[in-house]
Amino acid sequence: MRRRKNDSTHSLTLYVMFSIAMIIIFTIAEFVISSCTGTTHDTLTTCFYGVFGGEILCCALIKIFKLRSGSNDNTIDFPNQRYN
Repeated sequence: MRRRKNDSTHSLTLYVMFSIAMIIIFTIAEFVISSCTGTTHDTLTTCFYGVFGGEILCCALIKIFKLRSGSNDNTIDFPNQRYN
């Protein structure tokens, strides 16, 4: 099965947009909860930003260095599928 390069970069862009949206939603929710209760959830906040920040960093590195498997053309071959 062959995929075009645009499909993988499009899904990567969607994932980055999802991650940024989740960070914004979490930040607003954490601000509201900490305003109401007067306490912060340090461990949860650290883990959340660590996971989503790390994912965005990995996606950015993939885009910057154009990391991909396969040859140098615009397709990516998946070696586990056989052609008959």
